[in-house]
Amino acid sequence: MDDRNDRNEQEEVYSQRVKAGKRTYFFDVKATRAQDYYLTITESRRRTNADESVSYEKHKIFLYKEDFLKFVDALQDAVDYVREELLTPEEVPNSTGPARTLRSTKNKIAKQAVRT
Repeated sequence: MDDRNDRNEQEEVYSQRVKAGKRTYFFDVKATRAQDYYLTITESRRRTNADESVSYEKHKIFLYKEDFLKFVDALQDAVDYVREELLTPEEVPNSTGPARTLRSTKNKIAKQAVRT
């Protein structure tokens, strides 16, 4: 059995779909036979071809459990940078919640420490 078939036979533990305009993102948690868990993040875009047929362009990331925290931290840092440094207040979606509030407070304190 090749690696491609092996991946298709993995047990899907959790799945969430996020529709975002012309794109759809899929977050799938899968388990290996040894009960190791990993996440696949798939971006799917519907394309209409010149002959009017429809196809889907997909891009996939495999994220392994030992990298989850590093990935989430880097993603949050990048999102925070865009929100705080590149967008105007009107462009920033209104997001509240404990994680976001803590992260913002931590970043503001760090920025103030650098300035002084």
